[in-house]
Amino acid sequence: MAQDIDNPCLTPGTAHEHELVLRRVFDASPEKIWKAWMDPALLQQWFCPKPWYVTDAVIEPHAGGRMNFIMHGPDGEVMPNSGVFLEVVPQKKWTTTDALTPDWKPAGMPFMVATVELTPLPDGKTEYVATARHWNEATMKQHEAMGFHEGWGAAADQLAELLKTV
Repeated sequence: MAQDIDNPCLTPGTAHEHELVLRRVFDASPEKIWKAWMDPALLQQWFCPKPWYVTDAVIEPHAGGRMNFIMHGPDGEVMPNSGVFLEVVPQKKWTTTDALTPDWKPAGMPFMVATVELTPLPDGKTEYVATARHWNEATMKQHEAMGFHEGWGAAADQLAELLKTV
């Protein structure tokens, strides 16, 4: 079988054409950011932009572990989210997806693969890069229209405030 070397999705080291990225520098260590993500009680305090909120978080940070929560909106909206960790490097990087269940079975219509990378900086701060990769342009554009940049940005602002207290 021939490899499609013209497809950027199949070429190692190239950017994925259907990704959305949020970059921030936090005045906190990677360990504090890790804790704010992996402790369900902390995640529920910042993860979605207010007035939305999160309940029922289940976080099992290992390959195949669950990353589940329910987002609630101000008008009674309820959005269950279930996924699985694909990769976990404590205090450095983790990747999750809604495409699979913890027993590695397809989970229906996948939306994205999300990766968070933490890079310690010399001044005690941490570069934070959150990337959402989508299967196609339509899904990526849907995520943008849902407010990816505004929503993930607001959540990052809330995370920055929480990190002052962790």
